[in-house]
Amino acid sequence: MEALTAEVVVNTIKELGSMVFYIILGTIILEILVYLVLGKIFKSKYTLPYMLMIAAIFGLTMLVIYPISYEVRLAFSNMSLRHFRSYTLSWAQGLKNFGLIFSEPVLKQVKFFPLLFRTLLWTTVNVVFHLAGGMGLAILLNRQMRGRGFYRALLVFPWAVPQIIAVLAWKGEFHYEYGFINVMLKSIGMQPIQWMISPFWNFAAACITNIWLGIPFMMVIILGGLQSIPLEFYDAAEIDGASRWQQFRNITLPLLKPVLTPAVVLGIIWTFNNFNVPYMINANELETTDILVTALFRAAFEYHRYGFSAAFAMVIFIVLFIIASVYIRMTHGLKGAYE
Repeated sequence: MEALTAEVVVNTIKELGSMVFYIILGTIILEILVYLVLGKIFKSKYTLPYMLMIAAIFGLTMLVIYPISYEVRLAFSNMSLRHFRSYTLSWAQGLKNFGLIFSEPVLKQVKFFPLLFRTLLWTTVNVVFHLAGGMGLAILLNRQMRGRGFYRALLVFPWAVPQIIAVLAWKGEFHYEYGFINVMLKSIGMQPIQWMISPFWNFAAACITNIWLGIPFMMVIILGGLQSIPLEFYDAAEIDGASRWQQFRNITLPLLKPVLTPAVVLGIIWTFNNFNVPYMINANELETTDILVTALFRAAFEYHRYGFSAAFAMVIFIVLFIIASVYIRMTHGLKGAYE
């Protein structure tokens, strides 16, 4: 491994500077071409908008479209640590990679469908608690109370803390001997729990951590929606004799729907793809507590099955796309956008 010397740092800075220079130069050239083609040749009135969009389109191509295209290409290859430089591309190899996902263990111990079930369970448990906890806290903070601003800031704190720091703090709380949770259990006469060894309790520890991290986001979104509901609706409902539950079911929930649908979709996507929490809480690398994205990481960077992992990533994307599409369709989340 090359030592980190002043010469290495200088050369790295020079390479990065050259890369930035060529990116800027390429963007300027594209701007000029758009101006010449649309402005001078076609006399288009949309020349300026397209010129302003070129930088964004160029960045999107470099950061999103090209990596996805490269991943699709990689999925049809036999790239691995053994064939890193001399891999081959073929339809047969691609079909083999996709077939192996469903027919053989993704890792040493687990297959695709148990991983999928665990990921769906992980996503469902977390999103339900995020929604319930966020809703309850938002309703409480929407009332007139002393110190409401302080409580809001305090409850947003888990969301504001960098996730890795928060996860490491929680990981310490699950320590068998010195963790706060086990210390509390022992103080009331209960047996301490092997959070880091037992697959069930390790999964539970990851869920507890992620629920704590995710509730503030949902609370902020729902609180904004609650504050947009006119109080006159509740006053009229009280005059008609509606109970609190009837007001919540017939006024609050329907009017929160435009806010809740995108929030829940984002929650599903973020939780489904959450890598930091399950990977870092899983101290003993228990494959039986992995979800799809952590299994994907292990397949790529521990087992070095790059072509297989690219195909696996495409399958994960398709599964997540189907889940999000079904939820949006069931809740008519796009109804207002097309009517």
